[in-house]
Amino acid sequence: MPINKKLITMTPLEKIEYDIINHPDNSNYLDIGYKPTYSASTNSKIILVGQAPGIKAQESGIPWNDVSGDNLRKWLGVSKEKFYDESIFALIPMDFYFPGKAKHGDLPPRKTFAPMWHPLITNLLINTRLTILIGRYAQIYYLGSSVKNNLTETVRSYKDYLPNYIPLVHPSPLTRRWQTKNIWFEDKVLPELKKVVTSIIR
Repeated sequence: MPINKKLITMTPLEKIEYDIINHPDNSNYLDIGYKPTYSASTNSKIILVGQAPGIKAQESGIPWNDVSGDNLRKWLGVSKEKFYDESIFALIPMDFYFPGKAKHGDLPPRKTFAPMWHPLITNLLINTRLTILIGRYAQIYYLGSSVKNNLTETVRSYKDYLPNYIPLVHPSPLTRRWQTKNIWFEDKVLPELKKVVTSIIR
């Protein structure tokens, strides 16, 4: 069998991306020209774990390239330039492909995706100081038995997970109603989030 010179020259992260693209589970996405929508560097200081890219982010190939991303950057207190700087943020959703539309919102990420690929990627991110967990899927996967009974309780208990993790609700405009009912999120969690992020990236 001939040697693939391209594979030989790839970095470990590039090889993982190559394997993701060519994995049989993702063949449907490859057929329509979609690439895995995520970004990471071995120098990334903060891992941001979301659910899965929306259709706009998927088609653009840019993670969080939508209104939810605009809201998230406000929560973090960072510019687009810093947000997309891979030496600062690794943007690693629970599934790197748009899962499709459901009756209300998008379908959930595939259950098998994160266990297959996240450990391979995160083990290479040797400078990580914080992982931000956005939404219930990310929180259950990363927090395990320490996750609370529901998303609201988990986010309210954010201090329990510092300094390694901060759990957040999704920054979608659809969560504005949730935020209205849970004023403590804007009063307590977001200031702490900005404080921690600023201390890491300054």
